[in-house]
Amino acid sequence: MTPEKLLSYDLPLFEGITAADLKDVALNVSEQRLEPWQTIFDQEDDSCDLYFLLEGSLLAVFWTDEGREIVFSRFPIGAYFGELAAFDGVPRSLAVVAKTEARVLAMSRHSFLELFHTVKAVRERITLNLVDRIRSLTDRNREITTLTVEQRVGVYLLRLAAEHGKLGRGAVIEDAPTHAEIAASVGANREMVSRSISKLAKRGAIKSARQRIEILDPEALSDSS
Repeated sequence: MTPEKLLSYDLPLFEGITAADLKDVALNVSEQRLEPWQTIFDQEDDSCDLYFLLEGSLLAVFWTDEGREIVFSRFPIGAYFGELAAFDGVPRSLAVVAKTEARVLAMSRHSFLELFHTVKAVRERITLNLVDRIRSLTDRNREITTLTVEQRVGVYLLRLAAEHGKLGRGAVIEDAPTHAEIAASVGANREMVSRSISKLAKRGAIKSARQRIEILDPEALSDSS
């Protein structure tokens, strides 16, 4: 793929980067289309490509030995993922699954490493993103070990609203995660999450419908935590 073609996707990682910045990088990049629930790579997969989400919805999932699903993240459009295996060549620690029809770019490990070592701005962005993820994982571990399920659901919904820019009264989050997805994300079961959401709705913090959450009172939602 040419530098011009790669930059035409307007990916956040390449904001402000020019074709001249990429001229010395061998860009082995291809576009792929995915069907709903198609696995991009599985846990313990030994592939090492880096991916960018162009369209659709993806989930990063960890499967326990007992078969329990733990959802780690939903990727925003333009996000990249798979960089840990691209760095060290170690088998994948998580599976990534297409929740809907999706479109991604796949970049070979060799191209990714060349890009990382050649383009300073890209290197700095990737490094800062890794630091941010470490902090987020630390916060998540603290929440799971110190907060009740209702508190964890409140924190999750606040974070979700903030990510969508929907923290104001009356803001609506469309295509919201299912109760099962929320449960997998906060370390609980679906029934406990459903009860917690019902309590938040009764308190007037949110109004919940099928994959739709309306923020009625951010302060009341915050009080759950």
